[in-house]
Amino acid sequence: MQQPHSLAVGQSVELIPGWYDAGIPRGAYTILRLLPNEGADREYRVRHQRDGQERVVRESQLRLGLT
Repeated sequence: MQQPHSLAVGQSVELIPGWYDAGIPRGAYTILRLLPNEGADREYRVRHQRDGQERVVRESQLRLGLT
């Protein structure tokens, strides 16, 4: 059974890039889509609020906070 997503479409979150994600800008992102996956770490499609770039990230890379 899959775990439910903890975050919702439209929420503003902060991306915390990992060690190998040095090129990904930090800052405020908006959740665009909840993605299905088989792992324990949910995945999301997000858009950076300043440059408009979209990317797929894991829930463990996100935290609530920014508006």
